[in-house]
Amino acid sequence: MRGMRISMKDWVQSGSPWVWLNAGAVAISVIMVVGLLALIAVRGLAHFWPSDVVMTEVASVDGRPPLTLIGELVDQESVPASQLRSAGIKVPEGVEFADRWLIKVGNRQAFGSDFKWVLDQHMGPKRYPAHLLVMERREWGNFYGYLIGLKEKGRLIGEQPVGKNDLWPELERRIQRAVEIYDQIEQIEKVEIGAINYQIEQLRLKQKRLKLNDELTAEALDQLNAQRQTLKQRYETLQQQRNQLYQQLNRDSMIGQLSDGQQVEVKLGQVVRAYQPNAMGVGEKVSFYVQKIWEFLSDDPREANTEGGIFPAIYGTVLMVLLMSVLVTPFGVIAAVYLREYAKQGFITRLIRIAVNNLAGVPSIVYGVFGLGFFVYFLGGAIDTAFFPEAAPSPVFGTGGLMWASLTLALLTLPVVIVATEEGLSRIPRSVREGSLALGATKAETLWRVVLPMASPAMMTGLILAVARAAGEVAPLMLVGVVKLAPSLPLDGNAPFLHLDRKFMHLGFHIYDVGFQSPNVEAARPLVYATALLLVIVIGLLNVAAIAIRNRLREKYKALES
Repeated sequence: MRGMRISMKDWVQSGSPWVWLNAGAVAISVIMVVGLLALIAVRGLAHFWPSDVVMTEVASVDGRPPLTLIGELVDQESVPASQLRSAGIKVPEGVEFADRWLIKVGNRQAFGSDFKWVLDQHMGPKRYPAHLLVMERREWGNFYGYLIGLKEKGRLIGEQPVGKNDLWPELERRIQRAVEIYDQIEQIEKVEIGAINYQIEQLRLKQKRLKLNDELTAEALDQLNAQRQTLKQRYETLQQQRNQLYQQLNRDSMIGQLSDGQQVEVKLGQVVRAYQPNAMGVGEKVSFYVQKIWEFLSDDPREANTEGGIFPAIYGTVLMVLLMSVLVTPFGVIAAVYLREYAKQGFITRLIRIAVNNLAGVPSIVYGVFGLGFFVYFLGGAIDTAFFPEAAPSPVFGTGGLMWASLTLALLTLPVVIVATEEGLSRIPRSVREGSLALGATKAETLWRVVLPMASPAMMTGLILAVARAAGEVAPLMLVGVVKLAPSLPLDGNAPFLHLDRKFMHLGFHIYDVGFQSPNVEAARPLVYATALLLVIVIGLLNVAAIAIRNRLREKYKALES
């Protein structure tokens, strides 16, 4: 055993310490990444679980009677006692820290705020009455309280004392009816009336274009007016249907009692859902949880993006990344092929490679400024002048949109694709090219049929890196097309179906907006975590798809490489 011992110098020279250091660094990195994802997942996904609603008495600090609070216990933290004493709050001597709870009390129209901080020492016993009601509304936040009455067309049709639950089945039925009517109104307003408004606007632009070209004849004007009249008749019919549905939507209302005893009337047409979490079993809560996650993935946002879903942001992110990939791949491959296969290797080529590598380190906001100045103002303005003069003074492509955002990010990720493709081309043996040429193929045929297929896994590697970077970029998008809330999706049923000039929503910008621009910070915080987790998942899915394609290509051309 003694003969097998080696000196410290020999051990260091053997490289074993560096192997262990690298392994430790990788392990620490993996643990940090997994821990970060776990933190984001826990804080984000826990938001959708139907928490029990607490009812408690809170002692007043100014000698007034205790205040009753109803709400969800959202968070707990310890506060230095010195900070509380400096604010005039009495804290027992010898206490260094005091616990306080963040309670979501909702009822913003009555209390002015959705959340209240309450010291644990001021809280009485916590009770969880089974029939406490929670209602998610499209405005004014959640309702927390008791159901004490139902109205139909302003007439009271049922009432019950606090603590009873006889009206709950009828309330559920009427809320379901209101939700179905609201969905019909949404279909009419966003789809059918939206399509008519789009067609009317296209007729207006067509008439103006004919007038600018001196082609507006009486026959053409009559034809346009006839089409416009047909659309207006359809619009009036739909408007009548919508008005009737609104009357039906506003038929029912409920009377609720808040924690302070005041009674409020809530229109059921403004209610998304109602539930009694304290009376729900585990199975009911799991079903509710799945419904909430599905709503988050498939619905439009509401309440300044602090409630509802983020489907438009998911849609915009994926569509922009796909369009960016279609734009960056051919340009990056062509540039790499020229530099590796056709350009004379010398000072100029080396200078170009240095410039490409340096472009990868340029701050993304610089690309955004370039995209705004060159793509939006210069190219977009020129396109509007040449092809859309009838839209003036409103810009079509002369303002930020999906096309310019995709082009800007394609430019940002272009160096990554060029470098990765060049590396792939450099690894193809020279004998493969010479063998193809010896069999009578031209250089172009060799490139197209032999070299590029063998280099395709490297191209996919470049695309994977490009997608990973572009999907999370926010700064350049703020200048070239992303918005807080887009009125319509870039892809819809109106010709030409893909509207490259439209602004869009993006998951990265949505995180920034909800986290730093929201007027309701406490309500927005869980959605920041949930949206961040979803952005990671979307990027992961896009990368997994690209990796699967790359591995398939690698296996296909493995024999040629060997």
